[in-house]
Amino acid sequence: MYHLFASKINSFFLQQAPATGIGLFRLLFGLITFQEILFLIYFNHLIFDPIPYLDVEFPMITFFLWLWAAIAFCLMIGYRCQTSSIANYVFWLVFVNFTPMQRDFDGGFDLFMIGANFFLIFMPTDKAFAIDGLRKKLAAPFVHYSQYPIAQVSRLAYYLPVVICLGFLYFDSAIHKMFAEHWRNGLGAWLPSSMPYYISALDMSWLLNIEPLQKLIGYTIIVFQFSFLPLFHFRLLRPLYFLIGIGLHLGITLSLNIYPFGMGMLIFYTLMTPFSWYRQIGQWLTKPQPILTVFYDQQCPLCNRTVLILNHFDILRAIDFKPAQAHARQYSVLDQLDDSTLLTDLYALDSDDKLYAGVDTYAQIFIAMGYTAVIGWIIKLPLIHALASSNYRRIADNRARLNCDVSCIKEPRAIFQPTIYERIFEAGTAKQQKRNADKISKVLLVIILLQLNSSLHYGLLYRLKVDTRQSPVTSVMADMSNAVMMLSHTFLGITPHALYLHDHFEGYNHLLAITYLDANGIEHWLPFVDQQGRLLAPNWGRVHSMWANIAVTPNIDEFRLKKFIMKLTAFWGKKLDLDFESTRFIIKMKKTDAPFTWEKDLRNKNLAGDWQAIGSAQWSGKDFKINLPTDIDLL
Repeated sequence: MYHLFASKINSFFLQQAPATGIGLFRLLFGLITFQEILFLIYFNHLIFDPIPYLDVEFPMITFFLWLWAAIAFCLMIGYRCQTSSIANYVFWLVFVNFTPMQRDFDGGFDLFMIGANFFLIFMPTDKAFAIDGLRKKLAAPFVHYSQYPIAQVSRLAYYLPVVICLGFLYFDSAIHKMFAEHWRNGLGAWLPSSMPYYISALDMSWLLNIEPLQKLIGYTIIVFQFSFLPLFHFRLLRPLYFLIGIGLHLGITLSLNIYPFGMGMLIFYTLMTPFSWYRQIGQWLTKPQPILTVFYDQQCPLCNRTVLILNHFDILRAIDFKPAQAHARQYSVLDQLDDSTLLTDLYALDSDDKLYAGVDTYAQIFIAMGYTAVIGWIIKLPLIHALASSNYRRIADNRARLNCDVSCIKEPRAIFQPTIYERIFEAGTAKQQKRNADKISKVLLVIILLQLNSSLHYGLLYRLKVDTRQSPVTSVMADMSNAVMMLSHTFLGITPHALYLHDHFEGYNHLLAITYLDANGIEHWLPFVDQQGRLLAPNWGRVHSMWANIAVTPNIDEFRLKKFIMKLTAFWGKKLDLDFESTRFIIKMKKTDAPFTWEKDLRNKNLAGDWQAIGSAQWSGKDFKINLPTDIDLL
């Protein structure tokens, strides 16, 4: 069995594929990380302060968050991909394990991102849509961009993250779903979409009220998750799994307020996209023929680097850059110019043989590139054009020129250190690469065992209520399992994916909200939970998880509830510039229903319930006094 497994890994190791999907995955992963860090910066006092604004435990937290944001931005644009991916992984580990971010404000998203980032370190992330690719070309400026081959990478770089980060997650989640009554009834998507705390502002009632469709969606999710691992890699089935998965996670992103998790899952489908689709999209986006031909001085290092930079960002391939010395005389308009004049400026010809020179050439380049057209139009404005022409002339007249031969051409690999991916997949002989493939097989086998440890322990033994402490042997095995799980949980993000199951919704028949009375006795709703019971933006993602999954649950923990009411009133009170001494906060409750069988118009019924005041709270300096019933669950 192992030899068959290793043979399959070796086969994927040797097969090549375009690097487009990997580059797109890195870009989107960096973008999602970046937006999540901005979210953390906005809510940093709520998340990291024991008492928001009043008791600041980490004064430097904002500095480190901005530093992390800079690293995520570098990862997004593909600048120093290897370093930024490792640094980003370290930041995820530190913030998740050494701050309150995961303990009180996580719904599984952080661990998912840790797992994805771990594999990102080993992926060829610098091969497409990356500044690193441009940096390597700029290191050898006299090599024309057309001499570089289209980047190809091992198919294993696509399959491994999908198998482990998606496939294992799906399979583990499906095991847990089998123990939840509403999932067995086909209502796994319907129930959370009918609960006010979990829904987005998008009204999906028309869809939720079609019972057969909801059950079809629910059962499709279960079949999809169980069958994904063994079937997704088949060429004929891959488009089907791609479309179902995209639909599933797009639905989560649009209908629920856990959008970071939905988007995090969606970006993995850049690795699932059939390679032929990328080729078709590329052919559709790029121009069949260049609409502008630019002529530059081949012996000018600055001109060569400028051409490489402009070509890198010409994603529509609308411009053809040619050395003037070799090609200008083939065009009648340029053949009229003497050599001295020809090499003085940057020239361009459009499809109508209209000639442009100097700053006008740059304006036409930006316009031809399409998405940068506004820059070209701005350059053409009279005042801007005059200033740009003056600067252009000064630079063009003082640029250096070299009589260059093959000695000018440098191999980028000799300048840049090889990445981890290149050391594993591209270095050495065929025999060495075979050994590397075997090592990958063994590492993957260990990861499979780590995932099985989690799925068996919490997906089966825990759900079946097996007493692992009934004998010394099983007790030791359970302790060993937990120790191993702690390591895989921390560094690989392997965790039980038991979200929105029966033990979460059973008895979830109440919502809590907070209002406040100002100095004039007028009641206002805190911009957190609205009159319908929905969590308002931007209180989504991890803030939603804090309130709906930890503070307000079927069995409310009084200490946690009071803690988070204290944090929310302090945070939003400061944001709203309230006078704490004269502001009285009111805690309200309304009843909802979370049935495990279908009920028409449940979403609107839960939104329409009436609120009743059940308690109050007030600040006096740093002291917080709150009055709540001893047992909210019985109200």
